[in-house]
Amino acid sequence: MAVAAAVTLLLFFYSFMGASVFCAAATAAGFEDVPTVPFDEGFTPLFGESNLGLSGDGTVRVTLDRHTGSGFISKQYFHHGLFSADVRLPAGHTAGVVVAFYLSNGDVFEDTHDELDFEFLGNRAGHRWRMQTNVYGNGSTARGREERYLMPFDPSAAKHRFSVLWSSAAVVFFVDGTPVREVQRRAGAGMGGDYPSKPMAVYVTIWDGSTWATENGKYTVDYRRVPFTAEFSGLVLHGCPAEATGDIRQLHRATSVDRCAARERELTTARYAVMTTRKRATMRRWRMKQTLYTVCYDTDRYPAALPECDVNPVERQMFERWGESKVAFRSRLSRVETPLSPPLVSMMQAD
Repeated sequence: MAVAAAVTLLLFFYSFMGASVFCAAATAAGFEDVPTVPFDEGFTPLFGESNLGLSGDGTVRVTLDRHTGSGFISKQYFHHGLFSADVRLPAGHTAGVVVAFYLSNGDVFEDTHDELDFEFLGNRAGHRWRMQTNVYGNGSTARGREERYLMPFDPSAAKHRFSVLWSSAAVVFFVDGTPVREVQRRAGAGMGGDYPSKPMAVYVTIWDGSTWATENGKYTVDYRRVPFTAEFSGLVLHGCPAEATGDIRQLHRATSVDRCAARERELTTARYAVMTTRKRATMRRWRMKQTLYTVCYDTDRYPAALPECDVNPVERQMFERWGESKVAFRSRLSRVETPLSPPLVSMMQAD
């Protein structure tokens, strides 16, 4: 009875709180000290070059139209690091549109690739963008580690910073400086070979995801509304580059990893990288309000939780057995989406 009462209280609290305060800012918690890289120095077109645009202030625009999407890739692969971009997404009816900021080595390791994703999923006019994070290692897409969230702001109204911190011990996803997901490798009975460990490049793409992106393909891209354009700026490639002269398929071997050990120690001890108790509490509040789906509570797929999941019995009751938030489900039944959160306060004010 106590657990049920706690669940009921939490459901009410997270469904209706409209004045919650989350601790975040891209210019706080040490992020302001991380250097950005000009597009021409760090990146090169990947596809749809005619749909790529570079403005004088360094903003890169990727566009999806009737003919093609577009994208670009970093010139180097990296052993771990902090990778960021300030992103502004298309406005209006964007159902079926997918904008992605991610790390991958799928072009090199086709069957055993690693991948860390931010995927932004468009929606019908008047409905909010969704955000998805994915963690794959060594080709482990069959053991997908996906999560999906409701964006806590209008990402078409202004730029917001999205960051991935990847070390040999953990992956942390950040939104405007706030950690929103932490995946720890954990020794022994942890992720093992499923943890991404080979050098990866950084990608930005926009493309047609009509088959799945918006309500599992119910709403598709409306090409009468093209073009769809996303803006990227403040690009960060703060990691240890893999050796340019080596075979990328061998660069995850011990000698290459050892070369980057000092850089990784610098990375993991930086202010933004240290996950304090306060930061984890902030992350949990964000997740409880914004999470639509988590693999950690999807007992249909995984009767035993994945080893990196921290299962909270009370929190578990807030999710369906297929991992969907009961809060989000009730919101859809009412046909009213949860109101946008107020502006986020600085992490510096919290720590």
